[in-house]
Amino acid sequence: MHQNPAQRRLLAGAAPPAVVSAPTMESPPHKPPSMPHSPLKRAKNRLAHSIKLRMVLVFLVLAAAMTFVVIKGAQKAFSMGWREAARPLLIDYVDRLAEKITADGVPNVAHAQAIAARLPLTVRIEGPQVNWASHPGQDVSDWQREGRTEERRFQQEDWGGGKDWQRILKRTTADGHSIEFGINEEVFERRPRLIGLALTALLLLTLLAWLYVRRLLKPLDAIGEGARRFGAGNFSQPISERHLHGPDELGELAQTINTMGQDIHQMLEAKRALLLAISHELRSPLTRARLNTELLPETAEVNPQRDALLRDLQEMASLITDLLESERLSAKHAALQREPLTPQALLALTQEVIAEVLARHPAQPDTGPDTPLDIRLLADATLPTLTLDPTRIRLLLRNLLDNALRHSAGGPLPPELHLRAEGSGIGIEVRDHGPGVPEHQLPYLAQAFFRPDTARTRAQGGVGLGMYLCKLVAQAHGGTFAVRNAQPGLAVTVTLPGDHVTR
Repeated sequence: MHQNPAQRRLLAGAAPPAVVSAPTMESPPHKPPSMPHSPLKRAKNRLAHSIKLRMVLVFLVLAAAMTFVVIKGAQKAFSMGWREAARPLLIDYVDRLAEKITADGVPNVAHAQAIAARLPLTVRIEGPQVNWASHPGQDVSDWQREGRTEERRFQQEDWGGGKDWQRILKRTTADGHSIEFGINEEVFERRPRLIGLALTALLLLTLLAWLYVRRLLKPLDAIGEGARRFGAGNFSQPISERHLHGPDELGELAQTINTMGQDIHQMLEAKRALLLAISHELRSPLTRARLNTELLPETAEVNPQRDALLRDLQEMASLITDLLESERLSAKHAALQREPLTPQALLALTQEVIAEVLARHPAQPDTGPDTPLDIRLLADATLPTLTLDPTRIRLLLRNLLDNALRHSAGGPLPPELHLRAEGSGIGIEVRDHGPGVPEHQLPYLAQAFFRPDTARTRAQGGVGLGMYLCKLVAQAHGGTFAVRNAQPGLAVTVTLPGDHVTR
């Protein structure tokens, strides 16, 4: 086996070398920080994604529309019945008030004062002898004036117009005095809090509507959380029904999703049980077939078929072993045989796996049969001691290195294995310099039986269990598993935490 100087020093028992910087990796292009959205855009985005806000907005628009219709309808009804009913009554009432003021034929200021004090009215008397106003500080209302533009006249046409109001509210005595009545605006200005109370009541009703809608749609949050749990493969906790308000549409939706989750869970469990049963049942026939194959006579004619059959049987046995191992690791409590693994023991185990993988892989066609394969080992000078399962760590390294060698054909550099100290834990990264994987396929690389488009053939891509087992080994140790495109090549990073450090 070809060994570089770093590998020879490690095998000889020398101190691990300081970390060697790998060839410069092109980092993904840096994206400029996105500018924060304006409050208006954030409000629009929240409104577009919130059915609660949209329902409250519909209620507000409906309330405003109903108020507008009621007010306009009342105005139309009043204007339509004005000339027929209200106008004659108002004219008669104003005539009686004018008679009280001019009881002796001449306007009496005392009588006018008494009327202005008793009723919310203004009285203005103009003439040759008397010029008096009950509220001199108030301006004459716009609707009491004759000189208005055509636009104002059109707007007030339904109410009779200024000339009509003057004919109703203004009287002329025989001696040339004019008596004009109006509305005392101070009466309305004394109660400005009514408007505030009305607005407060409107806001309170809006708040109550919002709280009711929020309570009404609260089951959507529980339904969303349950759907996300089912999507992540967690079927142990169904959607809670404590927030559901009886057998309404949302309650039926939650029950339907719970039933769907149970059905999916049963299907997955049946699939796993079938797969495990087949795997167990195939072990005995495979063992007998391998034994019978090894008992075949070793002759020049039989040896090629015998060796090919033995390779196929070994491949089937490895597949069954991986399937059973994946089932053991995917259990809630993975049975790990932990033991303290010192830096020297970890490096020795790594060297053994490298030698095993290189011996099993043939020479690359692009380099020729005389050019041996190589794997660069780059380790930190100091690594912590962790309690790990050496068998599972060996499986992890073997699968990662097999995958790297399989996809490094024609690459400019050999695969690299990095061992780094990350706090109290260890980071393991395996990188090749091959073509990499399309970005949209990266999230699926660690799924069982998934093979990327570039490795669809059986000879290149395996069956799709290697990366899945690596992820299960990392998770069983409480670590993480991540895949990224290193440009060129693919980099797989496994982090094993130091929760079980032995001092």
